[in-house]
Amino acid sequence: MEKLHQYQGITGRFHQLRDNIKEFYHGFESEESNILQRAKESALGQLKGNTSANKDYSHIFRCKTRAELIRVSAAVMGIEFSYAAETAFVSPTLLKIGVEHQHMTLVWALSPLVGFFLCPILGSFSDRCKLNMGRRRPFILLLSIGVVLGLLLVPNGENLGYWFGDEYHSPPNVIPVSNVTQNGTETMHGSSKNSHPWGIFFTVLGTVLLDFDADACQSPSRAYLLDVCVPEDHAKGLSTFTIMAGLGGFFGYSMGGLNWDETEIGRRLGGHVKAVFSIITFIFVACVTLTITSFAEIPLWAISSNENRDYMKEKEQSEVPLSTYGALDNEVSVLNDEHKKQLTTESTEEQISAVQNVDETSFMENPESLPEKTEVENVQPIQSSVQIESLSHYLLSIVYMPHSLRMVCLTNLFCWMAHVCYSLYFTDFVGEAIFNGDPKATEGSEPQIRYEEGIRFGCWGMAMYSLSCACYSLVIDKLIQRFRAKNVYVGGLCFYCTGMALMALTRAKSSVILFSWTAGVMYSTLFTMPYLLVAHYHYLSTFELDENGQAKHGSGVRGLGTDIAIISSMVFLAQFILSICMGTIIKISGTTTAVIYTASFLSLCGALSATKIMYLDL
Repeated sequence: MEKLHQYQGITGRFHQLRDNIKEFYHGFESEESNILQRAKESALGQLKGNTSANKDYSHIFRCKTRAELIRVSAAVMGIEFSYAAETAFVSPTLLKIGVEHQHMTLVWALSPLVGFFLCPILGSFSDRCKLNMGRRRPFILLLSIGVVLGLLLVPNGENLGYWFGDEYHSPPNVIPVSNVTQNGTETMHGSSKNSHPWGIFFTVLGTVLLDFDADACQSPSRAYLLDVCVPEDHAKGLSTFTIMAGLGGFFGYSMGGLNWDETEIGRRLGGHVKAVFSIITFIFVACVTLTITSFAEIPLWAISSNENRDYMKEKEQSEVPLSTYGALDNEVSVLNDEHKKQLTTESTEEQISAVQNVDETSFMENPESLPEKTEVENVQPIQSSVQIESLSHYLLSIVYMPHSLRMVCLTNLFCWMAHVCYSLYFTDFVGEAIFNGDPKATEGSEPQIRYEEGIRFGCWGMAMYSLSCACYSLVIDKLIQRFRAKNVYVGGLCFYCTGMALMALTRAKSSVILFSWTAGVMYSTLFTMPYLLVAHYHYLSTFELDENGQAKHGSGVRGLGTDIAIISSMVFLAQFILSICMGTIIKISGTTTAVIYTASFLSLCGALSATKIMYLDL
């Protein structure tokens, strides 16, 4: 600051920045030998509970602005960018390097096979994570590394294969198309297929990493959103989460719809696919960075610690509970009367009372703002009510679910199966069924050119579905408030069912754009409704109803992170089932249009299942 007084305006700030960089560089240079030691101390510090004892966590107990919710949800925007690149280009890429249709669909089964079992377990580990960084952000960071690796491997798998010994064949387009017979084309393709074992391996490996980590990363990202928001913000937060997902998909698919081969950036980065994946990699890293630096989480030790038990016993003053939304539905924090003087707001007692009497997850106006500053050392657990269960308890809760959660899982399974039919195989459907292209045709031939055009046109259709998702998410909370959750849930699925049936019947370019908007309604619905219901169950601690239709309270301790991961893992099961069946369905029907018919039927099954869900008073 002293230098800023010597210099004036922008010049002064520039010199200050320069001096800070110099100081940092010299300090780093002098301590270069201690880098490993400092990194080790930093890692061990994450396990020390008292390192964040005096940190301010007042942001947890106040309502968030839309801008803050956007920043918390930025990670899902990056995930959808990467997911857009994956769904648009992985299937065509696998087909081009020689993978058959039936085998290509089996590739999509590898990731869900791992994710269906691993994702809920990661959710349980997240519920028990004791790092000072929090319970969710370490897993967001870990899974994001896998996404980045996948984004690097998928477009470069063929080149890596050449480095590992794959035989390189001259591009087929050097041969005049008119001189290539049908048999010659088949032979050329067969040799190309047999010459890419390493290329296929690295591309499939990148696909598995990208697909699993992108899907699995959504669970801790969503749990992080619910953890750092008060219950009144859950509906608004989940809708913002879905809006960001829709915008990420829209811009991601729009990038795939552009012809990067004709741009300088595309030529420098190595072509259309590599340009899209390279740009999306940087966008993904930026989005995840925004999220994990947004709000600090309250560490698990601060919620469950018994360090101050003796101090609490000595005090006979009354304690006022604060309702929190952490991994455990019975986690309740209190402010001791002795420490109320440390709160910076004047009407503390009234504000705490407002938190205590807050309604269940709803769509009401935001209550009065909460205390603006609360230190961790002021937050104590109620010894009689806090139940911190073992990891085995949470793992068993994955198997032994109440009927209400089973119905939510079943409905979400049908929804994801219907959506996966559209998202994973849609561009291939457009390229083959609508543009009459052939992914195995000779490079530069008319069928191959038509297929490439179909892929790009399909990207624009998927961009419309993502834009529709973002638009619908802006109003879904108001629709729930007006028409109730059941009608919105069932209606959204029926809307998608009708749109897919009409798209399959018409098979026209205009229907690709028009009826893709119904897919956005489906995506917004499955991104919002299941998690709103789960958050609602946890907030009321009600997972079952008795014979008279009355809520059964306290039906066991369940982890919010675990339950969100269970609901999210349905995407893996859906993808696994379809990967096993879809290749056979296409082969028997003889057309990729069967994919769209299947999506319509599965959506109808989801609508029927949604009528059996326990909605309570939503």
